[in-house]
Amino acid sequence: MGVEGVDQQTNSGVRRRVCSCTKDDFLPEESFKSWGNYANALIQMPTRLIDRILTRSEDEEELEEAKSRSQNEMKKALTWWDLIWFGLGAVIGAGIFVLTGLEANQEAGPAVVLSYVVSGVSALLSVFCYTEFAVEILVAGGSFAYLRVELGDFVAFIAAGNILLEYVIAGAAVARTWTSYFATLLNFSSDKFLIKVDSLAEGYNELDPIAVGVCIIICIIAILSTKGSSRLNYIATIVHIFVIFFIIICGLIKSDTKNYTPFAPFKVRGIFKASAVLFFAYVGFDAVSTMAEETKNPGRDIPIGLIGSMVITTFLYCLLAMTLCLMQPYQKIDTQAPFSVAFKSVGWNWAQYIVAAGALKGMTSVLLVGAVGQARYLTHISRTHMMPPWFSQVNAKTGTPVNATAVMSCATAIIALFTKLDILSNLLSISTLFIFMLVALALLVRRYDVHGDTTIANRNKLITFLLIILASSIATSTYWGLSKDGWIGYCITLPIWLLATIGLWYFVPQARKPKLWGVPLVPWLPSASIAINIFLLGSIDRASFMRFGVWTGLMLVYYLFFGLHASYDTAKEFKRGRGWKNIEEGNGVDSKDIVPSAPM
Repeated sequence: MGVEGVDQQTNSGVRRRVCSCTKDDFLPEESFKSWGNYANALIQMPTRLIDRILTRSEDEEELEEAKSRSQNEMKKALTWWDLIWFGLGAVIGAGIFVLTGLEANQEAGPAVVLSYVVSGVSALLSVFCYTEFAVEILVAGGSFAYLRVELGDFVAFIAAGNILLEYVIAGAAVARTWTSYFATLLNFSSDKFLIKVDSLAEGYNELDPIAVGVCIIICIIAILSTKGSSRLNYIATIVHIFVIFFIIICGLIKSDTKNYTPFAPFKVRGIFKASAVLFFAYVGFDAVSTMAEETKNPGRDIPIGLIGSMVITTFLYCLLAMTLCLMQPYQKIDTQAPFSVAFKSVGWNWAQYIVAAGALKGMTSVLLVGAVGQARYLTHISRTHMMPPWFSQVNAKTGTPVNATAVMSCATAIIALFTKLDILSNLLSISTLFIFMLVALALLVRRYDVHGDTTIANRNKLITFLLIILASSIATSTYWGLSKDGWIGYCITLPIWLLATIGLWYFVPQARKPKLWGVPLVPWLPSASIAINIFLLGSIDRASFMRFGVWTGLMLVYYLFFGLHASYDTAKEFKRGRGWKNIEEGNGVDSKDIVPSAPM
């Protein structure tokens, strides 16, 4: 099902209208067939909620049943080469060209290069965890699918809702920045193309129609073809990489080592505070994991694509940050267009146009890969019916999720039209760090807890050690946020984290071995990822946590009244269908696999 509004032949030979917006396209489940059914579902809400919290999905359901709900398969057209360029295109964009100057000027000074190292290490640890999941669960759901398999529907929904918000906000921020750099390229002031409307609230009264136009164009490209998107991203990223090397080489020619003194004017706290914000510069690589379903050779292509792109990105970020701080004293670095102004300050006015063009290419790639990734997240969420299944339909001709792509792009365009960049930038990192922490936690659960193989004693030990790892990491982060100069707390919390990880490694045997590619040094690497991500959360401001709480609360309301009942009915229908299939094939079947229909 798509949005074009043309007829399409189904497997049964019946022609049906492609564009359909009936109630059954959005709420087809048994609980919504009548008001009586819905009232009964609300009465059963506590029981259903417990079921969804405790029930973990299975690989089979994610790989087969979920994909079947999209009517058509996504085309397997991508190789490791495509994934590397998608990774570079997704990550290297507005973060490096805008936030580097801001954080160097206000938080870290020349030590911003170390902030990028810290953020890069955290992102790389998360990449390892994502990769093991991506090669074994080949669906478009990314972290949502991984968390649903290991931590259950409820945790997966909360996580996925926040990552979708993160994609929309990040896309809007990049689109607004695209307009500013476009104005600079034409030798105008950065706010030249903004339309001020005095009747609107401050912060939402500078309309950006160019950002909306860019979002629409990106949406069309993402809908037409994943492979076509890959080719366009490939070309744009090559140009972008060329400009990055131009900045590094020419910037170092005009460098002055005196600008590196003092190196860390804001000390260690400034370095880590900047790293939490600069984590936004690495956001996007998880979009590559959503393309696992469209990869030709996942066991080889996904590890090379994900890890390769992240290593290259971290190296380039550090070189760019070092170059910027060598060109100018950190106090004089411009917070809006740092690289363009840096070349202007050393007398190379002509270079600012090359930098602006490169930034536009980079941000175009970020928008394109973001549009592809966010649509695939929504596609897989709706396959489980936590969101209306209308979003999950894959167009037979293009092999892309048209509905999901169009809706997510519209949301991005609307926010980009009204909302100023400084408001958007404050919303970005917290959800992503939260998701990455959960993925690392899910990987430990996947390795150590397998239904039917893990004993109750080992499961209890696993739960105990995981709770201690989480508690000690949260305590370390909280102490960092509240104590400006203290150190005694770290002498308590860090050894506890270390002992808990040692206990998990020594006392709990691994119950699952990876089939194609596995994270090395388990449980050390995932445990370190949990600790670092939670630690960086301690450097984020209170307002961001409040916004995180408000959005999570709104998602809970939707989930309790709609998503919970839709996904519950869908899961029971799948188990019922699987049970009867086993009977027809003469296989043994557990009675719990045959679930009675919901009461009318």
